[in-house]
Amino acid sequence: MAPRQKSKYLMTFEDSADRLPLQWIHGFPLSNLLWDPQVFDLADIVRHIVPNLRGHGVSEATAPPYSMAMFADDCIAVLDDLGIEEPIMIGGLSMGGYVAFEICRRHPERIGGMILAATRAGADTDETKQRRDEATKLVRDQGVEAIADAMLPKLMAPQTYAKDPDLVHFVREMMLETSVDGVVGALAAMRDRHDSVGDLPLFDLPTLVIHGDEDQLIPLAEAERMARELPDAKLAVIPGAGHLPNLEQPELFDDAVREFLEGLYAE
Repeated sequence: MAPRQKSKYLMTFEDSADRLPLQWIHGFPLSNLLWDPQVFDLADIVRHIVPNLRGHGVSEATAPPYSMAMFADDCIAVLDDLGIEEPIMIGGLSMGGYVAFEICRRHPERIGGMILAATRAGADTDETKQRRDEATKLVRDQGVEAIADAMLPKLMAPQTYAKDPDLVHFVREMMLETSVDGVVGALAAMRDRHDSVGDLPLFDLPTLVIHGDEDQLIPLAEAERMARELPDAKLAVIPGAGHLPNLEQPELFDDAVREFLEGLYAE
């Protein structure tokens, strides 16, 4: 893996080698460290490009508000910096999936396929929007640590949270790298994001939908709906995983991704 680089768009990213480009987009409030198992285990079949969204990880923060359009354009700017013009695969987890949908709307010519993990197509309900605003107040009053402690038990399957303290610590430390501006900006971007349900039939791309069967934040039914309504989608359900299936069950997650990509190569 090449050392971290910085683009003129205030983002840090890592880039691997000359294979099929796959850009992984992390969730909230995480960083590109989320994808460490995939970068290691799938290095033989894809070129991993793993940005830190602005305000997350070691990317610089700009003053809020942020938007999904901003995140989407930032991700495309990284590809431009690397001189990648051909369509790529894009993978997004949770908020990263929202960014992936926005990229498909704004830059459809840049995307050749998607991996959608632990995400949903629908916009926030009024109740969820209210919770985003409450979280914004919490982080402004008490800092990122308060958000991390509130979210952590919900991010993983209950048995993972109880029995894997090393993973819990790793995820918590990753969350604490996110700046206050990054958290506030991302909360607003998620709250105000476009409803992608009506767009699903238009995203005629090979797509792998991956979801943990114990996800406490997004019901499995949301993934099943996306897999039904996307024109060319496969669904992989990861047993014993919550909202972070790629970290909780990395071998099962990576096997599903590898099978999906090898199927595309065969075609």
